[in-house]
Amino acid sequence: MNPTIKIPERSTRTKAPKKLIRKALVDNPYLIIRELCHRNFSYFVKYFWSEYSTEKLEWNWHMEYICKELQLVAENLAEGKPKIHDLLINVPPGTTKTTLVTIMFNDWCWCKWYWMEFICWSHADKLTLENAEQARDILLSDKFQTIFPEIGLKADKGGLGNYRVVKKVFNTGRVQRQLNGGNRLSTSIEGAGIGFHAHFLIFDDPCNPKQSYSSTQLSEINKLIDSLLSTRKISKTRSVVIMVMQRLAEGDPSEHWLKKSGKNIKHICLPGEIFNYRDQVKPAGLIRYYKDGLLDPVRLTKENLEELEVGLGTYGYSGQVGQTPVSPQGGMFKVNMATIIKEMPSPSRIERIVRYWDKAGTKEPLQKSKHVCYTVGTKIALLSGIPKTYVIMDVIRGRWSSDEREDVIYNTAVMDGPEVYIYHEQEPGSGGKQSAEQTNEMLTDFMVESDLPVGDKIFRADPLSACWNKGRVMLLEGAWNSEYLHEFKFFPLSTYKDQVDSTSGGYQKLSMMRMAEV
Repeated sequence: MNPTIKIPERSTRTKAPKKLIRKALVDNPYLIIRELCHRNFSYFVKYFWSEYSTEKLEWNWHMEYICKELQLVAENLAEGKPKIHDLLINVPPGTTKTTLVTIMFNDWCWCKWYWMEFICWSHADKLTLENAEQARDILLSDKFQTIFPEIGLKADKGGLGNYRVVKKVFNTGRVQRQLNGGNRLSTSIEGAGIGFHAHFLIFDDPCNPKQSYSSTQLSEINKLIDSLLSTRKISKTRSVVIMVMQRLAEGDPSEHWLKKSGKNIKHICLPGEIFNYRDQVKPAGLIRYYKDGLLDPVRLTKENLEELEVGLGTYGYSGQVGQTPVSPQGGMFKVNMATIIKEMPSPSRIERIVRYWDKAGTKEPLQKSKHVCYTVGTKIALLSGIPKTYVIMDVIRGRWSSDEREDVIYNTAVMDGPEVYIYHEQEPGSGGKQSAEQTNEMLTDFMVESDLPVGDKIFRADPLSACWNKGRVMLLEGAWNSEYLHEFKFFPLSTYKDQVDSTSGGYQKLSMMRMAEV
């Protein structure tokens, strides 16, 4: 065990002569290490790495950059100034994001400002407690205690979920006493941390990939985070929020937080490679540090990335590595393959037109959730020629009560004309059957049929995606194009899937009609 540093007392009246300072440094070189750790968080990480991992430290530029950004907000807070900004850090897995932000950051802050308070959240108790244990082990290590002997843990509050630091000081009689310092509360998002407040609110992977596939779970997680952000700060003007995660889905906590108005957030977004994800780099100037197109040529080689793409799949790779939860050309639907046309082809080329309705019966003001489904009616034309091509002519989309919805369906049928075939999705159960019969009765003057779909939305969309990705689907230019393509781009991870479902249904009916003729 190394000898403990004797911390020289500082006089408030005079500065020590440079000779004495030099002598003290020569006599005890650990004072130099102490000073370097105080001055530079990245030096602290490098010096104490061996207390965290037995693996050799492979330092990369992105680690230095993240360390500097963390140090900047900590020093600003320590000076009592209003915060510069909150931090959102999106980086791929396996790039030491948790080590820097959740494990070592609070230890470094405490060796300088023992009074700082931290709350750390993750998606699971087990994970956040493991991170807390690693942070505590560094602080209690012989190596740390050699350099910072005055920092310790309060004896009766040293559990993993909530521990407090103390600072050992001597009064004029050379009697040691302890000053209670800051604490670290570690909990899951569901644990919330009611009753605790902090200078730093740290969210490390607040949701996992499985949760990201459920818009309902994402919505609940985002609501919890919103609540924590507004109630757990020691100071509304000084407390800093840090979120670190890889992107998982549209509407995940990263996107949700960025979209909230009035937020002062510095977004650090570092995809694993820029062959496909160059536009995702933020700040954009960091592109110059990528080597051969790679963020970290040691941890994330081309071979590593290829393995990740196979293991994670298209959506997982684009989110967790590319930091955009969809492939550059689109997910299941490559949106760049759809051509937007300004006018319809000659009527002589149109073989058949259908309007397919995916019905929902909830009017928006009746429910507060923003994820209430839409009623969507998609109008599609089948064109003659080989290969067969399709034109999405029009999309009607809205949230209406059941009565209002039926009025919209009827009025649209009148505008479309009697030559347009009308299909509408029948929900399962007796209620769905009754609703379908009412719609059929209302549209007796038109060619109408209810449809009971088979399989989930992804299964039903698969035939359409094959046609779409071959460039055989066109869109008639209209105000609806942007929202329509946005939903298709992110499907099946999109927040809403009603336009895809409606289009898939219409495409299936046109395909069946064509096959019947053959």
